[in-house]
Amino acid sequence: QVQLVESGGGLVQAGGSLRLSCAASGRTFSRYVMGWFRQAPGKEREFVAAIRWSDGNTYYADSVKGRFTISRDSAKNTVYLQINMLKPEDTAVYYCAAAADRGYSDYDRNYRYGAWGQGTQVTVSS
Repeated sequence: QVQLVESGGGLVQAGGSLRLSCAASGRTFSRYVMGWFRQAPGKEREFVAAIRWSDGNTYYADSVKGRFTISRDSAKNTVYLQINMLKPEDTAVYYCAAAADRGYSDYDRNYRYGAWGQGTQVTVSS
């Protein structure tokens, strides 16, 4: 059973940076796609970024390109989301998710992911 535990959220001023971590366990993740999603109050959960564990290919939502960087550390079974130049509109609960890599092209969709973490709160003050 896949378990995902996020950490690294917090309260930060606009323009600051955070690095979120997602510790993964329960599987060998070399055949997984790992994603980050976020959900702001009153809004639907939205895709942020994803990484294919096997080759490190990355995918980003247009709204975060250039500010967010997803990466993985295979030795630690951990996925990271580096967030720079934070904006108040980045305020949300950030979720880590895992999907079996079956070669689909829509890993920006919630339904591709079968395992989710509990989320970590990111709050950006103006």
